Amino acid sequence: MSTWVDSHCHLHMSDVAPARLVERAAAAGVEWMVCPGTDADSSEAALAIADAFPGTVLAASGLHPHDASRWPEDGDRIADLAARSVAIGECGLDFYRNLSPREDQLTAFRAQVALAIDLDLPIIAHVRDAFGEMFDELEASGAGPRTIMHCWTGGTRWTKRFETLGVTFSFAGPVTYPTGDTVRLAAAVAPQDRTMVETDTPYLTPPPDRHLPNEPANVVEVGRALAEVWGVGVDVVARSTTAVATRVFGRV
Repeated sequence: MSTWVDSHCHLHMSDVAPARLVERAAAAGVEWMVCPGTDADSSEAALAIADAFPGTVLAASGLHPHDASRWPEDGDRIADLAARSVAIGECGLDFYRNLSPREDQLTAFRAQVALAIDLDLPIIAHVRDAFGEMFDELEASGAGPRTIMHCWTGGTRWTKRFETLGVTFSFAGPVTYPTGDTVRLAAAVAPQDRTMVETDTPYLTPPPDRHLPNEPANVVEVGRALAEVWGVGVDVVARSTTAVATRVFGRV
């Protein structure tokens, strides 16, 4: 059986106990996974889960753009939690929902990029309707090579542009959707040595279970879709994406 890494799963947001999710993931061939927080409290929860499953669950600490206005109150705690984390995030820019003002999002994201550079950690970046602004931020900071483009949905043009920054692309459930042609076109041009797979648990469940909460075991379905796009065997994708995750998150 092929072995996998789920590079992004919010275990603390699931109604299913983390132990059950980890057990089912292991049965599907998932060796380890990364659990990112989205604010200080959830980052602490992610670290608690990682402590409960050492070597199997790794934690990241960060502030999501939806809550970016909380950076003045959450920033110091996130910086403290980051010392026990494998990455900074989930952070980024979301100009689709704009649940925090754009300036607050930019302020929080810039601070987290600076934190990642200071701690020599990767950045887990969320971007929606802000591809141009995200590109400019990463180009200006020089942080592209340490940035993971979480749940990448950019098309061919943006994929090629972000590739020039040295980012790592992480594909999730949308690459499996009947409506996911744009994502599959992006995956087709994404460099295989800088591509990972994820579930974004409990969101973005692959078909035919779209009505159910997602879980790390389903990362195998994302890998199968990527194998079809690349025209390679599923085992090739498993080995490749695992090697990238191992490198990006400092497992070697």
